[in-house]
Amino acid sequence: MKTAIVTSDTSEKHLTGDGHPEQPKRVDSIINVLKKKKDLIWEKPDVVPEKILTLTHTEDYIKNLKNSFPKKGINFLDGDTVVSPGSREAVFDAAGSTIKAIDGIHNKKFKNAFCVVRPPGHHAEKNKAMGFCCLSNAGIATNYLINKYNYKRIACVDFDVHWGNGNYNVLYDNKNSLYISTHQYPFYPGGGTENDRGKFNNSLNIPLPAGTNSEKYFNAYDRVIDRLIEYKPDFLIFSAGFDAHKDDPLAQFELSSKDFYEITKRTLRATNKFTKGKVLSVLEGGYDLNALAESAYNHVIALSEKY
Repeated sequence: MKTAIVTSDTSEKHLTGDGHPEQPKRVDSIINVLKKKKDLIWEKPDVVPEKILTLTHTEDYIKNLKNSFPKKGINFLDGDTVVSPGSREAVFDAAGSTIKAIDGIHNKKFKNAFCVVRPPGHHAEKNKAMGFCCLSNAGIATNYLINKYNYKRIACVDFDVHWGNGNYNVLYDNKNSLYISTHQYPFYPGGGTENDRGKFNNSLNIPLPAGTNSEKYFNAYDRVIDRLIEYKPDFLIFSAGFDAHKDDPLAQFELSSKDFYEITKRTLRATNKFTKGKVLSVLEGGYDLNALAESAYNHVIALSEKY
């Protein structure tokens, strides 16, 4: 079976204003390079069941979010998080991409999937938007896997350079999940220390200093692999941020584009005997367009190979 790319033109309608790093060209840069790979399946998002939205976020937050999209111009949900009239479709399509991906994987329509969507999701908490993010796409995927398909042990590996406080928040008391994050610390959004372990010891946070290079990163990543093998997940989710790249303007890690192949491959090798290859990846950060495209391409190469 092949790897699917789930994406939507609505991501281009999510306008954030001139100079904002979370821009429509992010998705375009990835799609343009992935189109050169001829063995991919291309899919469009599905609708997120309302029940899954309200299991992940509070009812009041979902209601307020739906009312936040302006009829013209832009609206700031916080100092960094901007929405425009076209953002409504983009936000819910980003979450809905995970629904299409999960159904396709479960029904053996494709092997695994990478959701190339925006806005990202891993900073969105149960009751607030922040850090460019409106909905926790990985959290929504986790709750859908549990409620629709009865998965019991879902691992979310977040290699974005920023700590995914939103993923941590929405999965904090989810006993069927394990959230793992490697990230620059101290750094935005704060938190993400080794003491942030979740209600059921269901989180592993690995804070690393600015200037972390490939060797130091992979030495630390061995802890991720060890925890995954111990956990034995029956489904794997990547919160796939590519802003740990040395060229990214918003952070100070020193990874190369090829390192994202290695991160992906090592994780898949460690978990495949438990997941049977069931893997969903969702785009998070990455703000240098060339580095983002190269890194995402390497990520997809690893997803599409045998592991």
